[in-house]
Amino acid sequence: MIKIAITGGKGGTGKSTISVLLANKLRKEGKKVILCDCDVECPNDYLLLKQKLKKPKEKVYAQFPKLDKEKCQKCGLCVKNCRSNAIFQAPGKFPIFLHELCSGCGLCWHICPHKAISIEKKVIGEIIENKVNENFYLVTGRSIGVVDETGPIVTKTKNHALKLVKKVKADYCLFDTSVGLHCGVIRALLNVDLAHVVTEPTPLGAHDLRLILKLLAILKVQSKIVINQTDLGDIGLINKIAKKTKTNIIYKVPYSYKIVKAYSNGKLGEINIL
Repeated sequence: MIKIAITGGKGGTGKSTISVLLANKLRKEGKKVILCDCDVECPNDYLLLKQKLKKPKEKVYAQFPKLDKEKCQKCGLCVKNCRSNAIFQAPGKFPIFLHELCSGCGLCWHICPHKAISIEKKVIGEIIENKVNENFYLVTGRSIGVVDETGPIVTKTKNHALKLVKKVKADYCLFDTSVGLHCGVIRALLNVDLAHVVTEPTPLGAHDLRLILKLLAILKVQSKIVINQTDLGDIGLINKIAKKTKTNIIYKVPYSYKIVKAYSNGKLGEINIL
């Protein structure tokens, strides 16, 4: 089984599009594929494949602080030490925990001298499976509500996909990452065999390509470049980076009305272009 991450740093370059097109290519070659959508804050692979998200197979939980007002002495120690600024306390009042900002680090309940803070488990995400066809499965991770740290959801989603790999004996597992270089992206990139870095021939595309290639070098992940919409910009920008970093360009995808139409209608799974 080969694990491939589809990433790119910059948003809007077509990571999800390339993820589905790559899955289509592999299926056409007779391979069994699992596509894992790790963009948990905004998963959209299921929309491109015209799938309805089913009942979650697994829930993702996180730990949050819960205040016992009978024990709390309003000392403010938790407020002063919270690095996420997730605790608010008005003068003379009890502290209020803002779960939307909380990373669940646990510092507050460990340092409280009055043992007034306990641990409360809360659902922050869910994982859904879809069987697109006999050789294609989709695993979708999705955050619930406002979540400060989505990394645990990404990790759980990846682990779920890898368990499904063993169950159905898949040949490939593709991980569609979110945008940027944050912890959620890093977690999606860890322990993959190869990364397809999707970019566009624009100054911003080139800028973020440099950044993501540096990150992948640190993670020691072999990288290949995919240029999307090659005819809508200056492809020389990307060629220079590829040459300087000694990174091969594996696919050049031109602008295509056929792809745009299929994307808009949720029929990208029917397109074979790579």
